[in-house]
Amino acid sequence: MALLQIVEWDRELDSNDIFAWRYVDRRNPEKSDALGNWTQLIVNEAQEAILFRDGQALDLFGPGRYSLSTDNIPLLRGLLNLPTGGESPFKAHVWFINKVNVLDVKWGTQTPILLRDPEYRIALPVRAYGQFGIRISESRKFLIKLAGSRAQVTRDDLVNSFRGLLLSRMGDMIATYIAHKKITIFEISAYLRDMSDEAMGEIRPVFEEYGIEPVNFFFGSINVPDDDESVQDLKRAMSERARMELKGYTYQQERSFDVLESAAKNTSEGGSLMGAGVGLGTGMGLGGAIGQMAAQMGQYVNPNMAPAGSPAQAAAPVSCPKCGKACAAGSAFCPSCGTPLAQPSVPAPGRACPRCGKAVPEGSAFCPSCGAPLTCSNCGAEIGAGMRFCPKCGKAIFSQEN
Repeated sequence: MALLQIVEWDRELDSNDIFAWRYVDRRNPEKSDALGNWTQLIVNEAQEAILFRDGQALDLFGPGRYSLSTDNIPLLRGLLNLPTGGESPFKAHVWFINKVNVLDVKWGTQTPILLRDPEYRIALPVRAYGQFGIRISESRKFLIKLAGSRAQVTRDDLVNSFRGLLLSRMGDMIATYIAHKKITIFEISAYLRDMSDEAMGEIRPVFEEYGIEPVNFFFGSINVPDDDESVQDLKRAMSERARMELKGYTYQQERSFDVLESAAKNTSEGGSLMGAGVGLGTGMGLGGAIGQMAAQMGQYVNPNMAPAGSPAQAAAPVSCPKCGKACAAGSAFCPSCGTPLAQPSVPAPGRACPRCGKAVPEGSAFCPSCGAPLTCSNCGAEIGAGMRFCPKCGKAIFSQEN
């Protein structure tokens, strides 16, 4: 009695998760490999079937219906040497290969990759994930290199087989973009498309070696975990920097403003703003601008601290020696009681006139302001301020004065 059976893909199997399946007769599993002449092989669209015997991949069948006999399986006939039309069963098993495009194979880093951000110089844990699409292009090569002793090759089997290679290549690519191309982790999302195209070129020769054709490859995201302490510190610093840039100053300037504010407060309580400003300009290393500004502010807090002859001192008000009321700077008389006000003497270069006290250029014989003689008309001796008689000959100098 002839052994007649139908061999086809189990419809209960999910064709999106299984790339290859070894035929098993659910009604009689132990006789799944006992195929007789005239066994009906049915191969669906987007599938291929391969007969294996003694570990060798024999004939390949595309979509269609086939009667398995030694007449139409020449490679098997050479091994078995069965007569044409015989009914004796032969030992062989059938593998079905799913050649449909599977586009949603997920990949991702199991643990973050530690990389130093080129802009902020902080080591950050970087993770990445995405997906890729593949199809089986060479069934024989795929089964020989990946099936082994398995009963089926699933999506998880494929991902596990290539995980190490994928993560190694993707990790190197991410490190190249961050470390060598100087792209910060917070800007790398703009390069995901370029990285995806580059990744296709990286993985294509590797997949093709196993009879797999990569259809596409995508980076879904490259990011850092929000709960990492270094990431939180960096985000706070970035937020603070953005706030200061929006207001138009830097962190060093903000710190200097804080010190100036503290110094002003101390000055109002009896401290020295000038000392605080000089210390600030020296200690903070902000150039002389802030320290000089603070020193100038301190000088004019007390006009008496201004250098002699400076605008601050010249513009300082004076008090009337009689009534004590304040008089405007430069006043000759008190506006309240009319008392003459003493004008501050400003030292002038050269000699001073002995009569009016005003500056006299060197080499002058008479005062250009009041005409008083500067030397004795009798002996030529030099006359000093306040002298009424020549210190050398005793002659009266200002004979017409009382």
